[in-house]
Amino acid sequence: MTDIILTTLNSKYIHCAFGLRYLYANLGDLQARAKIQEFTIHERPLDIVEKLLENKPQIIGLSVYIWNVLETGQCIKLLKQINPAIKIVVGGPEVSHVPDQPDWLDVVDYTITGPGELQFKTLCSQLLNEQTPLESVIAGIALPLEQLNMPYEFYDDNDIKNRILYVEASRGCPFKCEFCLSSLDKTSKSFSIELFLKEIDLLIQRGAKHFKFIDRTFNLKVKTTVAILEFFLARLTDDMSIHFEVVPDKLPEKLREVLARFPDHVLQFEIGVQTFDPEIQDLISRKQDNEKTCENLIWLRNNTKAHIHADLIFGLPSESLDNFGKSFDKLVGLNPQEIQLGILKRLRGAPINRHTDEYQMVYNDSQPYNILSTRDIDFKTMQRVNRFARFWDMIGNSGRFPHTKAVIFGQQPFVNFMKLSDNLYKTEGSSWKISLRRLFKLLHHQLIDVLNIDAALAFEALEKDFIHCNEKGQLYHLLNMQNQQSKAGNRNKRQKQH
Repeated sequence: MTDIILTTLNSKYIHCAFGLRYLYANLGDLQARAKIQEFTIHERPLDIVEKLLENKPQIIGLSVYIWNVLETGQCIKLLKQINPAIKIVVGGPEVSHVPDQPDWLDVVDYTITGPGELQFKTLCSQLLNEQTPLESVIAGIALPLEQLNMPYEFYDDNDIKNRILYVEASRGCPFKCEFCLSSLDKTSKSFSIELFLKEIDLLIQRGAKHFKFIDRTFNLKVKTTVAILEFFLARLTDDMSIHFEVVPDKLPEKLREVLARFPDHVLQFEIGVQTFDPEIQDLISRKQDNEKTCENLIWLRNNTKAHIHADLIFGLPSESLDNFGKSFDKLVGLNPQEIQLGILKRLRGAPINRHTDEYQMVYNDSQPYNILSTRDIDFKTMQRVNRFARFWDMIGNSGRFPHTKAVIFGQQPFVNFMKLSDNLYKTEGSSWKISLRRLFKLLHHQLIDVLNIDAALAFEALEKDFIHCNEKGQLYHLLNMQNQQSKAGNRNKRQKQH
């Protein structure tokens, strides 16, 4: 029997619930009466509820995020139907912004908005001592970081072996980009670097290899950033990987020097460019030096072995297809290994919601709350870009078509890839479940007949990528078989007509 269960539904098994481990680490004397129980959104709510009830808990605390809000609501409703006496406590971004909250909250007993390490412990203590809190909505209080117990010892051996380990050297963000919930933070605060690195060292000694920093601005304080990178350089193994989110226009010489010393396949940088349009940047309160951003991306590609994942957002207020295309072309020219095309989402509580009326922002009411149309982008265009993003992941980001991708781009990458995307969808009627071999066939036709690329050049690029993908056989035979089947199909049609 366990009195308190901390739970959430991760989007994939490989992800760990970092927030739950922080709550657990700071439960004090109540920790002995609590346990963490994780699930994924792919499990049936009935099965999740059955497992939660096995320990006969008095309190169930659930972390609610954009990826699990629907499934979490289904689980909570079932829990309350089966055992109304259980106290349900929720927290997380999806429930922290009154009154912008999911409609199933009316069956929840308590909601903690914002940081929950102190309030969750206090609430559990009251409930287990049969005291009734005065309010059902409890405002979280951010404790000084030095008062928090770090959660890293609560990654178990299975986590270390099979899952991504989330870590944070700082909390908060000083920037005010309105599409992001971090814009609500007042500033960024750092944990004690000595204590933090001591905890990470213990994880490495236990066999940890893969670290994902959730700091919103990892390179904000250069001295701290350099200390962390030097720490990892001294402990590198062949299979270690470290993921950071970095500010694109801040890369001073001290940081460059240490970045250049990392070998291949270790550093992964997530760089949020979002848009190069200065008017949109001003509109959404985004401070970004575009010239410095470009310079830094070029330097990273030319002087380090870091894998760069650069983000663009489509659907921002006042954005058109044309100026998004300009941002895309500019980023393509900077040559990051990946360009993530994100569609704007209406995060609960995010300041960008102030633009809804003026720019006629129409969002999906269901998660992931993606933008459907704006004053400047109609629904049809939005759907085209959604498909563009999907085909881009298959062709541009997959790493399978480096030679073909260059041929597609030509002198106008966005225009050409959009034309390719439109015609791929016209041919297939879907942007999903296209096998790799089928994609090679489709691209051969599209390059020649749609983009008017020389047949020999198109085949040469595709053949190099066919070999690069370790596909069996020869591309010539694959394409020749397709032509024979097409000719046979045409003959059958003619015979039926006669």
